[in-house]
Amino acid sequence: MAVASLLQATNTNMHPSASYVKPLSHVGTLSSSLLLLGANKNVGYKMRKIPSFLIQSDRIENVGSIAFEGKRSISVISRAASASTSYNEADLIASINIFTASGEPVQFKDLWDQKNGTAVVALLRHFGCPCCWEFASTLKDVMPKFDSAGVKLIAIGVGTPEKARILGERLPFPLDSLYADPDRKAYDALGLYYGLGRTFFNPASAKVLTRFDSLQKALKNYTISATPEDRSSVLQQGGMFVFKGKELLYARKDEGTGDHAPLDEVLDLCCKAPVS
Repeated sequence: MAVASLLQATNTNMHPSASYVKPLSHVGTLSSSLLLLGANKNVGYKMRKIPSFLIQSDRIENVGSIAFEGKRSISVISRAASASTSYNEADLIASINIFTASGEPVQFKDLWDQKNGTAVVALLRHFGCPCCWEFASTLKDVMPKFDSAGVKLIAIGVGTPEKARILGERLPFPLDSLYADPDRKAYDALGLYYGLGRTFFNPASAKVLTRFDSLQKALKNYTISATPEDRSSVLQQGGMFVFKGKELLYARKDEGTGDHAPLDEVLDLCCKAPVS
Protein backbone atom coordinates (compact mmCIF):
# COMPACT_ATOMS: atom_id res chain seq x y z
CA MET A 1 0.00 0.00 0.00
CA ALA A 2 1.26 3.46 -0.84
CA VAL A 3 2.35 5.70 2.01
CA ALA A 4 -0.20 8.29 0.89
CA SER A 5 -3.00 5.77 1.36
CA LEU A 6 -1.74 4.89 4.82
CA LEU A 7 -1.62 8.57 5.75
CA GLN A 8 -5.20 8.95 4.60
CA ALA A 9 -6.25 5.90 6.63
CA THR A 10 -4.45 7.32 9.64
CA ASN A 11 -6.23 10.65 9.40
CA THR A 12 -9.65 9.06 9.13
CA ASN A 13 -9.23 6.46 11.84
CA MET A 14 -6.51 7.64 14.18
CA HIS A 15 -5.80 5.65 17.31
CA PRO A 16 -3.73 7.62 19.83
CA SER A 17 -0.68 5.93 21.26
CA ALA A 18 -2.30 5.89 24.69
CA SER A 19 -6.04 6.31 24.59
CA TYR A 20 -6.41 5.77 28.32
CA VAL A 21 -4.61 7.87 30.89
CA LYS A 22 -4.55 6.56 34.44
CA PRO A 23 -5.31 9.31 36.98
CA LEU A 24 -2.57 10.02 39.50
CA SER A 25 -4.89 9.02 42.33
CA HIS A 26 -4.88 5.47 41.03
CA VAL A 27 -1.17 4.76 40.62
CA GLY A 28 -0.39 4.47 44.30
CA THR A 29 2.73 5.66 46.08
CA LEU A 30 5.76 5.73 43.85
CA SER A 31 9.04 4.48 45.19
CA SER A 32 11.57 7.07 46.28
CA SER A 33 13.84 5.49 43.70
CA LEU A 34 11.70 6.80 40.83
CA LEU A 35 14.00 7.46 37.92
CA LEU A 36 13.35 10.14 35.33
CA LEU A 37 15.48 9.41 32.29
CA GLY A 38 16.26 11.78 29.46
CA ALA A 39 14.54 14.73 31.07
CA ASN A 40 15.49 18.24 30.09
CA LYS A 41 17.03 20.14 32.98
CA ASN A 42 14.47 22.84 32.43
CA VAL A 43 11.75 21.89 34.90
CA GLY A 44 9.26 24.37 33.51
CA TYR A 45 7.35 21.79 31.49
CA LYS A 46 3.68 21.33 32.29
CA MET A 47 2.59 17.70 32.58
CA ARG A 48 -0.11 16.80 30.06
CA LYS A 49 -0.59 13.06 30.52
CA ILE A 50 0.94 10.11 32.32
CA PRO A 51 1.58 6.58 31.03
CA SER A 52 -1.35 4.22 30.73
CA PHE A 53 0.45 1.82 33.03
CA LEU A 54 3.19 1.73 35.63
CA ILE A 55 4.97 -1.50 36.51
CA GLN A 56 3.74 -3.11 39.74
CA SER A 57 6.76 -5.35 40.21
CA ASP A 58 10.36 -5.18 41.32
CA ARG A 59 11.24 -6.31 37.80
CA ILE A 60 11.65 -3.07 35.90
CA GLU A 61 10.71 -2.99 32.24
CA ASN A 62 9.69 -0.59 29.48
CA VAL A 63 6.76 1.53 30.56
CA GLY A 64 6.64 4.20 27.89
CA SER A 65 6.89 7.90 28.66
CA ILE A 66 5.23 10.89 30.21
CA ALA A 67 4.24 13.51 27.65
CA PHE A 68 4.83 17.16 28.40
CA GLU A 69 3.82 20.42 26.78
CA GLY A 70 7.23 20.85 25.26
CA LYS A 71 9.51 19.19 22.75
CA ARG A 72 10.90 16.62 25.13
CA SER A 73 9.43 13.66 26.95
CA ILE A 74 10.82 11.61 29.78
CA SER A 75 10.75 7.89 30.40
CA VAL A 76 9.44 6.64 33.70
CA ILE A 77 10.79 3.61 35.52
CA SER A 78 9.17 2.87 38.84
CA ARG A 79 8.70 0.18 41.45
CA ALA A 80 5.21 1.56 41.32
CA ALA A 81 1.99 1.07 43.09
CA SER A 82 1.10 -1.78 45.35
CA ALA A 83 -0.23 -4.82 43.50
CA SER A 84 -3.24 -4.63 45.80
CA THR A 85 -4.44 -1.43 44.16
CA SER A 86 -7.99 -1.82 42.94
CA TYR A 87 -7.18 -0.26 39.60
CA ASN A 88 -4.69 -2.07 37.36
CA GLU A 89 -4.05 -3.37 33.87
CA ALA A 90 -6.00 -6.58 34.45
CA ASP A 91 -9.02 -4.49 35.39
CA LEU A 92 -8.51 -2.22 32.40
CA ILE A 93 -8.90 -5.05 29.93
CA ALA A 94 -11.10 -7.40 32.01
CA SER A 95 -14.40 -6.64 30.27
CA ILE A 96 -13.02 -6.10 26.77
CA ASN A 97 -14.50 -8.50 24.24
CA ILE A 98 -12.15 -10.21 21.83
CA PHE A 99 -12.80 -13.33 19.74
CA THR A 100 -11.52 -16.86 19.58
CA ALA A 101 -10.19 -18.02 16.22
CA SER A 102 -13.52 -19.80 15.72
CA GLY A 103 -15.39 -16.51 16.15
CA GLU A 104 -16.75 -16.86 19.69
CA PRO A 105 -16.68 -13.67 21.81
CA VAL A 106 -14.73 -13.91 25.06
CA GLN A 107 -13.74 -11.43 27.74
CA PHE A 108 -10.19 -11.13 29.05
CA LYS A 109 -11.29 -11.91 32.61
CA ASP A 110 -12.31 -15.38 31.42
CA LEU A 111 -9.03 -16.20 29.68
CA TRP A 112 -7.04 -17.13 32.79
CA ASP A 113 -7.55 -17.68 36.52
CA GLN A 114 -7.65 -14.12 37.85
CA LYS A 115 -6.75 -15.28 41.37
CA ASN A 116 -3.77 -17.59 40.92
CA GLY A 117 -3.25 -18.26 37.22
CA THR A 118 -0.25 -17.02 35.27
CA ALA A 119 -0.75 -15.77 31.72
CA VAL A 120 1.58 -14.49 29.02
CA VAL A 121 -0.42 -12.08 26.85
CA ALA A 122 1.35 -11.46 23.55
CA LEU A 123 -0.25 -8.78 21.39
CA LEU A 124 0.90 -9.12 17.80
CA ARG A 125 0.53 -6.32 15.27
CA HIS A 126 -1.92 -7.81 12.76
CA PHE A 127 -2.40 -11.24 11.20
CA GLY A 128 -0.92 -10.19 7.86
CA CYS A 129 2.32 -8.80 9.35
CA PRO A 130 5.32 -10.95 8.29
CA CYS A 131 7.15 -10.07 11.51
CA CYS A 132 4.16 -11.30 13.50
CA TRP A 133 4.25 -14.64 11.68
CA GLU A 134 7.87 -14.90 12.78
CA PHE A 135 7.04 -13.97 16.38
CA ALA A 136 4.07 -16.37 16.47
CA SER A 137 6.39 -19.11 15.22
CA THR A 138 8.82 -18.36 18.04
CA LEU A 139 6.01 -18.38 20.59
CA LYS A 140 4.87 -21.75 19.29
CA ASP A 141 8.39 -23.15 19.73
CA VAL A 142 8.48 -22.17 23.42
CA MET A 143 4.90 -23.22 24.22
CA PRO A 144 6.06 -26.53 25.79
CA LYS A 145 7.98 -24.50 28.37
CA PHE A 146 4.91 -22.41 29.14
CA ASP A 147 2.78 -25.54 29.39
CA SER A 148 5.19 -27.35 31.70
CA ALA A 149 5.22 -24.32 34.03
CA GLY A 150 1.43 -24.06 34.04
CA VAL A 151 1.52 -20.76 32.18
CA LYS A 152 -1.23 -19.93 29.70
CA LEU A 153 -0.15 -18.33 26.42
CA ILE A 154 -2.64 -15.89 24.93
CA ALA A 155 -1.64 -14.61 21.49
CA ILE A 156 -3.77 -11.78 20.11
CA GLY A 157 -3.70 -10.13 16.71
CA VAL A 158 -5.55 -7.32 14.99
CA GLY A 159 -8.08 -8.60 12.49
CA THR A 160 -11.14 -10.81 12.29
CA PRO A 161 -11.29 -14.43 13.47
CA GLU A 162 -11.16 -15.42 9.80
CA LYS A 163 -7.80 -13.66 9.46
CA ALA A 164 -6.62 -15.32 12.67
CA ARG A 165 -7.45 -18.75 11.24
CA ILE A 166 -5.37 -17.99 8.14
CA LEU A 167 -2.29 -17.47 10.29
CA GLY A 168 -3.17 -20.34 12.61
CA GLU A 169 -3.69 -22.88 9.84
CA ARG A 170 -0.89 -21.85 7.50
CA LEU A 171 1.92 -21.12 9.97
CA PRO A 172 0.66 -23.24 11.80
CA PHE A 173 -0.18 -21.97 15.30
CA PRO A 174 -2.49 -23.56 17.92
CA LEU A 175 -5.93 -22.06 17.33
CA ASP A 176 -6.96 -22.51 20.96
CA SER A 177 -4.25 -20.00 21.98
CA LEU A 178 -5.03 -17.50 19.22
CA TYR A 179 -7.46 -14.58 19.58
CA ALA A 180 -8.64 -11.70 17.41
CA ASP A 181 -9.12 -8.07 18.42
CA PRO A 182 -10.55 -6.48 15.24
CA ASP A 183 -11.23 -3.09 16.84
CA ARG A 184 -7.88 -2.86 18.68
CA LYS A 185 -9.67 -2.30 21.99
CA ALA A 186 -7.07 -4.08 24.10
CA TYR A 187 -4.26 -2.29 22.29
CA ASP A 188 -5.81 1.08 23.05
CA ALA A 189 -6.55 0.23 26.68
CA LEU A 190 -2.93 -0.82 27.24
CA GLY A 191 -1.56 2.22 25.46
CA LEU A 192 0.35 0.38 22.74
CA TYR A 193 1.98 2.47 20.05
CA TYR A 194 0.20 3.33 16.83
CA GLY A 195 1.18 5.38 13.82
CA LEU A 196 3.09 5.70 10.58
CA GLY A 197 6.41 6.62 12.18
CA ARG A 198 6.40 3.68 14.57
CA THR A 199 5.49 1.28 11.78
CA PHE A 200 7.96 2.26 9.09
CA PHE A 201 10.58 4.65 10.45
CA ASN A 202 11.41 3.68 14.03
CA PRO A 203 15.04 2.54 14.46
CA ALA A 204 13.85 -0.43 16.53
CA SER A 205 12.30 -1.90 13.38
CA ALA A 206 15.79 -2.62 12.05
CA LYS A 207 16.12 -5.46 14.59
CA VAL A 208 14.24 -7.74 12.22
CA LEU A 209 17.20 -7.65 9.82
CA THR A 210 19.21 -9.68 12.33
CA ARG A 211 16.59 -12.44 12.23
CA PHE A 212 16.43 -13.03 8.49
CA ASP A 213 16.71 -16.83 8.72
CA SER A 214 13.89 -17.21 11.25
CA LEU A 215 11.75 -14.75 9.30
CA GLN A 216 12.28 -16.65 6.07
CA LYS A 217 11.37 -19.93 7.77
CA ALA A 218 8.18 -18.50 9.31
CA LEU A 219 7.03 -17.10 5.97
CA LYS A 220 7.16 -20.40 4.11
CA ASN A 221 3.35 -20.49 3.92
CA TYR A 222 2.74 -16.76 4.37
CA THR A 223 -0.09 -14.99 2.58
CA ILE A 224 -0.90 -11.31 2.54
CA SER A 225 -4.60 -12.22 2.56
CA ALA A 226 -4.37 -12.37 6.37
CA THR A 227 -4.04 -8.57 6.42
CA PRO A 228 -7.10 -6.81 7.95
CA GLU A 229 -9.54 -5.19 5.57
CA ASP A 230 -9.23 -2.02 7.65
CA ARG A 231 -5.84 -0.95 6.34
CA SER A 232 -5.34 1.56 9.15
CA SER A 233 -4.76 -1.49 11.36
CA VAL A 234 -1.34 -2.06 9.79
CA LEU A 235 -0.09 0.95 11.76
CA GLN A 236 -0.66 -0.80 15.10
CA GLN A 237 2.27 -1.99 17.20
CA GLY A 238 2.17 -4.84 19.68
CA GLY A 239 3.46 -5.64 23.14
CA MET A 240 3.91 -8.29 25.82
CA PHE A 241 2.35 -8.57 29.28
CA VAL A 242 2.71 -11.23 31.98
CA PHE A 243 0.10 -11.53 34.73
CA LYS A 244 0.03 -13.53 37.94
CA GLY A 245 -3.66 -13.42 38.74
CA LYS A 246 -4.34 -9.69 38.39
CA GLU A 247 -0.80 -8.66 39.28
CA LEU A 248 1.24 -7.32 36.40
CA LEU A 249 4.69 -8.93 36.45
CA TYR A 250 6.05 -7.71 33.14
CA ALA A 251 5.07 -5.15 30.53
CA ARG A 252 6.72 -4.14 27.30
CA LYS A 253 5.46 -2.00 24.42
CA ASP A 254 7.03 -2.75 21.03
CA GLU A 255 8.87 0.35 19.84
CA GLY A 256 8.51 -0.52 16.16
CA THR A 257 7.69 -3.24 13.66
CA GLY A 258 9.50 -6.46 14.55
CA ASP A 259 10.68 -5.11 17.92
CA HIS A 260 9.46 -8.02 20.02
CA ALA A 261 9.90 -8.75 23.70
CA PRO A 262 12.98 -10.91 24.43
CA LEU A 263 11.44 -14.27 25.25
CA ASP A 264 14.35 -15.27 27.47
CA GLU A 265 13.26 -12.49 29.84
CA VAL A 266 9.67 -13.72 29.83
CA LEU A 267 10.68 -17.34 30.32
CA ASP A 268 13.07 -16.40 33.11
CA LEU A 269 10.28 -14.55 34.86
CA CYS A 270 7.46 -17.09 34.68
CA CYS A 271 8.89 -20.48 33.78
CA LYS A 272 11.86 -21.12 36.06
CA ALA A 273 9.65 -23.21 38.30
CA PRO A 274 6.08 -24.47 37.96
CA VAL A 275 3.47 -21.91 38.92
CA SER A 276 0.16 -22.58 40.60
